[in-house]
This record gives sequence, C-alpha cells and structure tokens, in this order.
Amino acid sequence: MNTQNDTEAAFDRLVQDEWAWRLNEFPRLATQAGEHQHDHRLEPSLAAENTQQPAYRRLESLSAHSEGWALYAEFLGSEMGIYQTPLEELGRASYEMWRACRLVVDTGLHMKGWTRTRAQAYLRDHTALSEHEVTTEVDRYIGWPGQALSYKVGEIEFRRLRTAAEATLGTRFSLRAFHDHVLAQGCVPLPALRSQVQAWAQQQMAPA
Repeated sequence: MNTQNDTEAAFDRLVQDEWAWRLNEFPRLATQAGEHQHDHRLEPSLAAENTQQPAYRRLESLSAHSEGWALYAEFLGSEMGIYQTPLEELGRASYEMWRACRLVVDTGLHMKGWTRTRAQAYLRDHTALSEHEVTTEVDRYIGWPGQALSYKVGEIEFRRLRTAAEATLGTRFSLRAFHDHVLAQGCVPLPALRSQVQAWAQQQMAPA
C-alpha cells in the first residue's frame, strides 16, 4: 500500500469535490428558471387549470415534455438576460453540459453495453458533478432507462418547433402566442405536440 499516493489521490478528490460544490452554487438562476419560475410551477399549474383538456393531459406528466420544457425555460433565461455574471453563465453552461452528457451515458448504458464504471468515468471527465453526484446519477440512469435522456430530447424538440414556427410565420410569429399554445396542450407526447404546433402555425398564416 502506497500511503503517499493514496493521500495525494484523496487530496485530489477533495479538491475536485470542493470545486464541484462551488460550481453547483453557480447554477442557482438556471435552477430557478427550470424548476421554479417557468416550468415545474408554471407549466403544471396552467395544465391543471385548463378544463378544456381531458384529465390525463392536465394531471399526468411525461418526462420528455415536462423536463424538456424545464430545460427550454433555462434557455429562455439566457434570452431574458437573467444570467448577468460570468459565474452565473458558467453555472448555466455546466448544467447544459451535464444534460448533454446524459444523452451519451444513457445510450451507452442501455444500447452500447457500457459498464457502471465507464459511465461514471464519462460523467467525471466531462461534467462539474461531485463524486457523490456521479455515483447517484449513474445508478439512476441504470435503474430508469431513458428518463434522464428525455430531458435534452424534449428541450431539443421545443427549440426545433419554435425555430420552425418562426421560419413559417416570419414577422407574424409571436413568442408569447407560441408559448401560450404549447402550454395549452397540456402534457402530451412530442409527436402530438409537433402536430399541434404545425397546425397552429398554419392557422396563423390564414388571412384574417
């Protein structure tokens, strides 16, 4: 047993965990945008109040939709200018990198035959997560295939639908109207949401 090497390794891990803790302090505004202000408070509340939709669309939750909207809300924070310091922007970017890594790790575990150790190493090398978070995140991905992956897939679809609607409508596009229409659908699978948004865009093109 090499006591010096073990001590150095333990010190390196302590330093990494300390920096990971500090980096986890920076994304507070991103967390507010995704968890409190725009998504996990606003989106389900609006859905529950919309009595024009059936109960399963008002009260149920699909990860690709609800978590995708949460990440889209974090993106909106950048457009709104809520990340005003380099550290706040670093926190947002570290969260975005973490969600992108989920695409790789989830696919690696369930499609490519990755081991738990390889998945942990990937998160450790490419994110600002602490060692504890690396361990618990990978165990979560193992036990819940596709759920973590759905966050980024959902965000990508929300942003794609918005870009397509902007291209279709040009100067007629209203971001507020787009958001109102998306949230009015309740929690639906992404293909159904895509159809609804495409139909909405066509309706907006019709002569008044």
